[in-house]
Amino acid sequence: MISSSDNIASAQPNHFLHDAVGMGQIAVASHSGTLRTLVGSCVSVALCDPKLHLAGLAHVLLPESHGTTEEPGRFADTAITELLRQLNKLSRDKQPHWKAKIAGGAAMFPGHEEVTVGTQNIAAVETLLRKNRIPIVAKVCGGEQGRRVSIDVATGSMDVAYTSDPKHHS
Repeated sequence: MISSSDNIASAQPNHFLHDAVGMGQIAVASHSGTLRTLVGSCVSVALCDPKLHLAGLAHVLLPESHGTTEEPGRFADTAITELLRQLNKLSRDKQPHWKAKIAGGAAMFPGHEEVTVGTQNIAAVETLLRKNRIPIVAKVCGGEQGRRVSIDVATGSMDVAYTSDPKHHS
């Protein structure tokens, strides 16, 4: 479910990117703070457990690693595994109940291809989350615009601002 909100719409893009999760990177946090990234055809994958105040964010560039072990955050098949590994380590002996929130996968150059990198990224992320039995509780994907994505670590809420449109909150 997406509802209108204006929490980060006023945030300046330069400030937003100051501590953002970069392309192909993964970040995890506990208790408080904000994880943020900027995506176009890439997909942001946030895994959260609001009861434990844990969250992680991966900025996925491509659907498959084809066996590459370097930079696991770049590829959906390795990023989700690595994100889970880091979050489970952070959760220690607690029993987390991860929920996923995904955004991105835009067709940044519409009309050039029927199947875009963005749609392939979305499909790969959804398949891997399903295999790991992690429900997707929020999804803001597709379209033709980039997005700024923020995850509140304490609450697990996701704020999405299209790069040229009003922000959405879930």
